[in-house]
Amino acid sequence: MLFPVYWMLNVSLTPQRDMRRTPPDLFPLHPTFEGYRAVLDDQLPFLGTSLLIGLGTVVLTLVLAAPAGYALAKLRPLGGGALGLFLLVAQMIPGIVMAMGFYGFFLDLGLLNAWWGLIIADSTIAVPFAVMIFTAFMSGIPDELVSAARIDGAGSLRTFWSVVLPVSRNALVTVSLFSFLWAWSDFVFATTLDGGGDLRPITLGIYKYIGNNNQEWNAIMATAVLASIPAAVLLVLAQRYVAAGVTAGAVKD
Repeated sequence: MLFPVYWMLNVSLTPQRDMRRTPPDLFPLHPTFEGYRAVLDDQLPFLGTSLLIGLGTVVLTLVLAAPAGYALAKLRPLGGGALGLFLLVAQMIPGIVMAMGFYGFFLDLGLLNAWWGLIIADSTIAVPFAVMIFTAFMSGIPDELVSAARIDGAGSLRTFWSVVLPVSRNALVTVSLFSFLWAWSDFVFATTLDGGGDLRPITLGIYKYIGNNNQEWNAIMATAVLASIPAAVLLVLAQRYVAAGVTAGAVKD
């Protein structure tokens, strides 16, 4: 599983003259950073756009999903079970089907080729998953804690903001991480809804780079390496919170 990742790094450091050597070098015997220099010259705007879209998707997902998860877990509204089933079904819809639907919708509203349009589109993938994670986690919060807040005079909104949300750190980190990774790695929505915009994500940057420089494989792989670093760093830093957040609500005491 990790060999393609290693090979990506190996090729990114391989000089152009050694690219077609047979058999290929298993290690970069004469490493070069020409590919990385080319990436820093050409791809930084794409990386910045992906960062903007990823962070925007995280914020929108948290704003929508955290209150929804709290409502389903603690307020138990009428039709909550049906809504949970609907959220589960929503995750089964192929991305390309959603992208084509969004294309017609965005065309009518003038949202094509806009970075904030991609934030809206990417959030539709993240929100159903996020609501299920928040619902499962917040269901495990003792009802006595919520009742104590209400006895002290806190309403539903104050209880959510001051009591439930602070103890839901693991769920917040899990949802934020997965939302960011989905937005960061998205290609289907990006190529369908933002193919001609001035601010395009790194997935389109790599796609465009392959088309324009299909012989400079060290630069292409260097782009892929740099695009993988934020995701790898976030996964390493947040792995213990993710493990707790994903398994929350799986068992009952």
